[in-house]
Amino acid sequence: MIHHRGVLLSEDLFEKRFVCDLSACKGACCEQGDSGAPLEPEEARLIKKHLKDIEPYMTARGRKAVQEQGTSVVDMDGELVTPLVEEYAECAFAKKDSRGIWQCGIEKAYRNDEIPFHKPISCHLYPIRVEKLGTGEALNYHEWPICKPACTCGAKLDVPVFRFLKDPLVRKYGQQWYDELEELYNAWLARPKRAGQC
Repeated sequence: MIHHRGVLLSEDLFEKRFVCDLSACKGACCEQGDSGAPLEPEEARLIKKHLKDIEPYMTARGRKAVQEQGTSVVDMDGELVTPLVEEYAECAFAKKDSRGIWQCGIEKAYRNDEIPFHKPISCHLYPIRVEKLGTGEALNYHEWPICKPACTCGAKLDVPVFRFLKDPLVRKYGQQWYDELEELYNAWLARPKRAGQC
């Protein structure tokens, strides 16, 4: 593990390569899994507050799921998450585009300047998963078979996981934290090389 300003980082974030290939996976992470996307309490509050601006980017069944369940739910692990349309189905805020690729309605509303916040940080950071550790956090790489195309693409382009996720890492920890992470990576590269593909 790598220590950086109170955050523990798995070396997988340096070793593994990853670049989303939506043309291959079709955004399957929005529709597969046994729970919705983890939410920070403030994210849940903002989604509820701005739901009317997000609804145009949702499906009819997604809107129905929110009407029945609310804009956030507590899953079997006791975590606050986005609701699913049905058990083990897509996130209520997801909608396919003309190419058949799942898109986040929250992100679409944000990019169209209709709401002042981005999609949940847990989605933005994926395949990094954040684990709370007392007063700090641990960042781990999550392997999921549906992301194999991203591993292949990342290996071809030689992009480490952390670098692919620069924007969400800056969003969560700040530009200086990320710049220092790049320095840590350069120091890490000076060590004996290890396998860097998924």
